[in-house]
Amino acid sequence: MRGIARLARELGVSTATVSRALNGNPNVNAETRQKVLEAAHRQGYAPNQAARSLAQGVTRSVGFMIELDPENTAGTDYFFMGVLEGMQNVLVGQGLDLFVLPCARAQDNFVFLQRIASRGVVDGMILAETRRIDQRIELLQSSHIPFVTLGRSDSGRDYSWIDLDFEGVVATAVDRLVGFGHRRIAVTVPTGDANYGPIFEQAYRDNLARHGLPYDPDIVLKAGRREDEGDAIVDHLLSRPDPATAVILFHEVTAIGVYRRLDQLRLQPGRDLSIIGCRSEDAVRFLAPEITCFHLSLQDLGSAAARALLAQLPSSARREPVEHVQQRMPLTLVPGKSDGPRIG
Repeated sequence: MRGIARLARELGVSTATVSRALNGNPNVNAETRQKVLEAAHRQGYAPNQAARSLAQGVTRSVGFMIELDPENTAGTDYFFMGVLEGMQNVLVGQGLDLFVLPCARAQDNFVFLQRIASRGVVDGMILAETRRIDQRIELLQSSHIPFVTLGRSDSGRDYSWIDLDFEGVVATAVDRLVGFGHRRIAVTVPTGDANYGPIFEQAYRDNLARHGLPYDPDIVLKAGRREDEGDAIVDHLLSRPDPATAVILFHEVTAIGVYRRLDQLRLQPGRDLSIIGCRSEDAVRFLAPEITCFHLSLQDLGSAAARALLAQLPSSARREPVEHVQQRMPLTLVPGKSDGPRIG
């Protein structure tokens, strides 16, 4: 407090005014705030953030909970790095720190989050990898902790989420393949219990029906994010009595295995099997022929999540009730040469 008192004497204002100015209180006019900040800089005054947080009941930090998946951490997919960059770009401008809270796959994610919530170490949370039924959502709502999820869930009441437009991806891919004359279109759906798997598969079923095409579970294949799974995908699809002529890959990295197996069979992507990937990854950018895929700005995804959370954090300037954000981020088709007209 001595530093604040010294600043107040120098400027001829009350200590309360100095304190409010340093804390960014909107009730302090811009001119006074600037004078306080300049004087604090001259005196080398650095406020005790821990004491300030304790007094205000805030930590000025945001937590981002991710679950460590061996397939992702051992691979070359930098999905969360791009998302984190987008979040950080927004939060740093508001003086907020971003803490990544990794939960090992072997841990109970509910117990992990319950421990974080009980400690009061963050003002808000961003959750990834939502399940269709996700107890973490109800935990945060009952704890009155502002949060946003990356992904949708059937759990909880009204809340903010940001997700990829999987429905738009599948609709565009199916339309493109049907336009090329394909009628047997296979799909891979991710392993695990994240809700994007059921969403992706349901979109596939809906779009087949929209084109009057039957749903065949025999060409709906579970696949993890590993390139070697592409070999088995090709063998399964081509061994059917009525083989699929096209496939939509959820994990684009499996295209490496698909390409390799087709080459071993002296078959060609885009001619003997049309391939469309869900999201472009660096790991497949050198495939030949170039794979048809969808582009997503990971930074925009992270920024959208951070802005949706900021809208919920306590602010003395807010007058209206919080409106929850529910947004599907669009992906843009990037045509390649891995798909084309059906042969025969």
